[in-house]
Amino acid sequence: MRILVSWLREIAPVTAGVGDLADALTRRGFEVSSIEPAPAAPGSAADGDDAVLDLEITTNRPDCLGVVGIAREVSAIYDADLAWPALAGVGVGDGALPVAVEDDARCPRYAAAVADVTVGPSPGWMTARLEAAGVRPVNNVVDATNYVMIELGHPMHAFDLDRLQGGELRIRPARAGETVRTLDGVERSLDPGVLVIADAARAQAVAGVMGGADSQVTASTARVALESAWFDPVSVRRASKRLGLATDASHRFERGADVEAPVRALRRALALLEAAGAGTPRGAIVDRYPAPRAPAAVTLRRARIEQVLGVDVGPDCVRTTLGRLGFGVEPAPADDAGTRWRVTAPSHRVDVGREIDLIEEVARHYGYDRLPSTFPALVRPPAPASGGRAQRRLVGRMLAASGCSEAITYGFIDEAAALPFVDRAEDLARIANPLSETSAVLRPSLIPGLVDALVHNLRRERSDVRLFTIGRRFTAAAGETWAAAVAITGPAAPEHWSDSRRWPGGAPAADFFDAAGIVDRVCEACGVEAAFAAAVRRPLVEGRTAVAQAAPLGEAAPVTLGHVGRLDPEVAAARGLPSRRHAVYVAELDLGALARVGVDRRRTTAAPLPRHPSIVRDLAVVVDAALPAAAVRDTIRSAAPETLLRVREFDRYAGEGIPDGRVSLALRLTFRSPERTLTDAEIDRAIGVIVARLEAAHDAKLR
Repeated sequence: MRILVSWLREIAPVTAGVGDLADALTRRGFEVSSIEPAPAAPGSAADGDDAVLDLEITTNRPDCLGVVGIAREVSAIYDADLAWPALAGVGVGDGALPVAVEDDARCPRYAAAVADVTVGPSPGWMTARLEAAGVRPVNNVVDATNYVMIELGHPMHAFDLDRLQGGELRIRPARAGETVRTLDGVERSLDPGVLVIADAARAQAVAGVMGGADSQVTASTARVALESAWFDPVSVRRASKRLGLATDASHRFERGADVEAPVRALRRALALLEAAGAGTPRGAIVDRYPAPRAPAAVTLRRARIEQVLGVDVGPDCVRTTLGRLGFGVEPAPADDAGTRWRVTAPSHRVDVGREIDLIEEVARHYGYDRLPSTFPALVRPPAPASGGRAQRRLVGRMLAASGCSEAITYGFIDEAAALPFVDRAEDLARIANPLSETSAVLRPSLIPGLVDALVHNLRRERSDVRLFTIGRRFTAAAGETWAAAVAITGPAAPEHWSDSRRWPGGAPAADFFDAAGIVDRVCEACGVEAAFAAAVRRPLVEGRTAVAQAAPLGEAAPVTLGHVGRLDPEVAAARGLPSRRHAVYVAELDLGALARVGVDRRRTTAAPLPRHPSIVRDLAVVVDAALPAAAVRDTIRSAAPETLLRVREFDRYAGEGIPDGRVSLALRLTFRSPERTLTDAEIDRAIGVIVARLEAAHDAKLR
């Protein structure tokens, strides 16, 4: 938003210099991106104390998309009275222009007026101000409407009344197959989702976006119909997006214009036409406003202001600040907490609807720099984190403890990245109005974004990368689910000076077991003993992929927790992997499934240290090479007594002395009783039962 300082001072009469004004606005939450010299009006010298302020206006403050809006802020800063621009004394009545609103949901208010005009160049002062604001002058009629938009922040449009068939205006949905040639000369196809301004025969403008070329004001125009309306922001945004047409008008309407501004804007435009010698009003203003909107009223408590800001700003500061900003402030009956006010929000403040919004206004103009550093008083203990949030925190801590760094990835991705992670294209959750092709679908998996982050790191000369992310994923069938994902590549351990002693050939590359170990550690932290089994899962490499499962209590069927494996090199290359020598291993866990079978760690109780020693026995058995180690562990646990504490594999051998298709699996069994010291005879009996069960179940042979 570009504003001429002299124009601003005309409405908010203050003597502050340009630098002081810019600094004051910055301290009230506005970003002044630049200060430029003011252009001089034709035939006059530039004012040395004038300049153009370029302000960045946030989307929640559409009231500041006009000079008056910023002037209102300046008046509150310097406690000055606003000098409102002159308005034409034209009343509201039937008028000389028939107006029919056929869609009052998308156009709750529409006002119009007729003027006899003589089209020509605008006066120098008007063109200078428009050019300073970045608007190209056209002629005195069009410039008057643009001047009102910049000054009041409310868009307008002028039709050549003699080029409107039937001499009337209809606000209606576009008809199927209807077209309109907009002011930029483009023929645009319309549909009923677009609201139009039409005459008796056809569409003449896209409501809230752009007027039509067939009814534009030209040098031969003698009568104009001026429109000033309030259009539904969502309707304008959708029309602008659908037509690929963004304008100054749509920029303001889609953020929320002032519903009480249309008649005021018309009167200002008519006054400008008279001042410029461009035209005179003809008849009254037509105002179609069947359902006037009541202003929002909010109760503001003095005690709540002090609680939030940490300081008592005083009742005079509250009343003066809000009053200067256009709020109605009336005393309300005091309660046990003290002074209260009933504050009525002006129609131009579409961002205010709660007490905290009013406190923000008071804080801005009191001065953030004047607020003391205090800790708010806690009147009650914080609520415990929900189960899902506590689980996500725990999973995040465990992944970080496993050497992974967290990556923040987007929920929107491109379709090409998403397709490898679904069985059918129909499973993708598509976005109806994507901002671009790179954000056309909701991610069905966390892995695509994680791989992109991994590639970003590899391209910046990181040799070992371990990343994780936690977030939502989406599919048409399953809807929205929470998941955690990991992606690793490079050496299994960071480079160290002692690598030549530990690994004479250099540190080995991270592999499937590194990724599976991370998954196992997370599951263990959540109270789940995961079992891995060979699986086929797109887009992971077959033979290097496993499914992580767990059996919930009381259920025979295992629950799938997620998958781990090597990412298909073709998929990795399509995402920009610098070299195929980088093997990327990924894992993804369904946090919902993990919660169903896990243990709530918040209820874990402490146990005393064991008083009795443990006994360790190593067992080596020859089994089929394709037999999963998890199956061997499960068989051992089912055959062993309750004193078996843990089972862990520590060696796998295949070669000389071992038949083809068989491997020697070495396991370490730890026994301990909480009540007494176990005897060798008890352990020998247990080992005998275990070996017999392994032989019966898996044709295992004791080595």
